[in-house]
Amino acid sequence: MTDTRPVFFFDIDNCLYPKSKKVHHHMSELIDQYFIKHLELTREDAYKLHMEYYKTYGLAIEGLVRHHKINPLEYNQQVDDALPLESIIFPDPQLRKLLEDIDKTKVKLWLFTNAYKTHGERVVRLLGIQDLFEGMTFCDYAEPVMLCKPHPKMFAKAMSQAGITDFDKCYFIDDSALNCAKAQELGWHTTHLVEAGDPLPTEMCCKYRARHLEDLRSLFPQFFKT
Repeated sequence: MTDTRPVFFFDIDNCLYPKSKKVHHHMSELIDQYFIKHLELTREDAYKLHMEYYKTYGLAIEGLVRHHKINPLEYNQQVDDALPLESIIFPDPQLRKLLEDIDKTKVKLWLFTNAYKTHGERVVRLLGIQDLFEGMTFCDYAEPVMLCKPHPKMFAKAMSQAGITDFDKCYFIDDSALNCAKAQELGWHTTHLVEAGDPLPTEMCCKYRARHLEDLRSLFPQFFKT
């Protein structure tokens, strides 16, 4: 029987757990250290190049692979996999309840991250929600050409892997305005997560905005158990 359910794509970092966990801060420090060590840069120059690659490509690693021929899996081992997540991220019963309340007969839940699979799997395992998603689309560091959000081909890859062809049946939540704007442009039903306490952008980058994942209950009541 053909699966006709829509797909709800969830970003992972700073989305399934709050920014206040400061995982990005730890990651930025490890990335800067990698630039300093492997490119023999000062801390200031390492930070500048890190930011330049992040803004240009969406990921620092893509700039490193393109311009410096580094081994991306070695990078992943020294950066993402070296994060002390076990002392930062813990099971989240409220998040689990939210995801359990979504009717899986009505919608498929799918992870969609710019991280490598080892990091994504580790985060959802620590949150205690790994069994609630049907799959994950990740940035494959082992591929010769690295694809990541907001590249349109990354969204096409996610749709293909999730087994969906209709853009109008794709739902998405992410904390990145760039990623949300591209998803909206492609025709996805998109929600920009702007964490409570953060200033609201002056312009909407997509149709929906949430301050907390719990807002999904009111934004998309059709997907929740009654």
